[in-house]
Amino acid sequence: MPCIKYSQRLLNPFRGSMNIIAYRGAEALSLDGVHWDIYVRNRQRATRLQHGQQTQICDIHYGHWSAQGGLKRGPTYPADDFRRMQEQGARVYEFLLEHYQDTPFPFLDHYELWLLDSDYRPLALIDSSLRETDMNKRPLLDWRAGQLCCNEFESKAYTQIKCADKPRSAGAYLTGYINQKCGLPPRAQWFKRSMDGHGTGMHGHHIPQTLMARELNERDFDVLMLNRSGHDKQHSKLINQFIQWQSPWLLLLDSLSEGQRIIFEEAACSRALLLDTLHPLYPKIINPRFINAARVEAALRKSSTQNIPSADDQLHTEYIERLHLIND
Repeated sequence: MPCIKYSQRLLNPFRGSMNIIAYRGAEALSLDGVHWDIYVRNRQRATRLQHGQQTQICDIHYGHWSAQGGLKRGPTYPADDFRRMQEQGARVYEFLLEHYQDTPFPFLDHYELWLLDSDYRPLALIDSSLRETDMNKRPLLDWRAGQLCCNEFESKAYTQIKCADKPRSAGAYLTGYINQKCGLPPRAQWFKRSMDGHGTGMHGHHIPQTLMARELNERDFDVLMLNRSGHDKQHSKLINQFIQWQSPWLLLLDSLSEGQRIIFEEAACSRALLLDTLHPLYPKIINPRFINAARVEAALRKSSTQNIPSADDQLHTEYIERLHLIND
């Protein structure tokens, strides 16, 4: 079995991409293409279970690697199972040394879960998967702007929207508005997306059987993962301003047009630190002047600011706490 390399979007809210090298029960992961963490897990333990039993398999941190710092190994354990996992981790590490400069890896999460509007059209992307067997069977059926958005996103359009019990945060309001558009109970459907962007309907939640196996056009799925049509003027402005705020992450997508990429490159300069972290994974840069200016600003800000969290700190915190629930 060869190692495979791919990317997967981090969704709900969309907050970037994970570049992954996988071999059996071992994975090397990076959010920025520079700092990599390698994890191993004992998949054989699950195969020993009787039918219907469940177990939680924790990821063991094999090591952290970067081209500048080399490999820093995690703890080792004197057990036969760990020796087997360690061999798999070593295989991933060797592959990483040969291919880390190939990033960004291609996106392979072609199974997508979309919230649907009142006409059962795709409204907002909330989950994705590489394989049909890995699709989340009990997803949270709501769209989220995210806590960072609620804390930092500011919108002139939001100040002009009048409503009762208006939240203090534009991000909190936008979250409620999008979820209200999909009704109660919330409607959602999985789609298998083809390379040309078409989508084949699969199973869903609170949708009629007649929608199974339906075929939708590429234009039915907004490339920015949030449908921008069907809103009044003020809400359209709010959504567009939110998308501009997301620009450093959106530039990671390989499906943007050149026109969109130019707009987002300029907009991303307002978030120089985030752009500086993510830019090695941008599949294409149209105007290097914008990117270089933002990187200079980021370098100046870093030189005068202490304790800025690094990308590898964020990855380790997020991934080490993840547990894999295995059903046999």
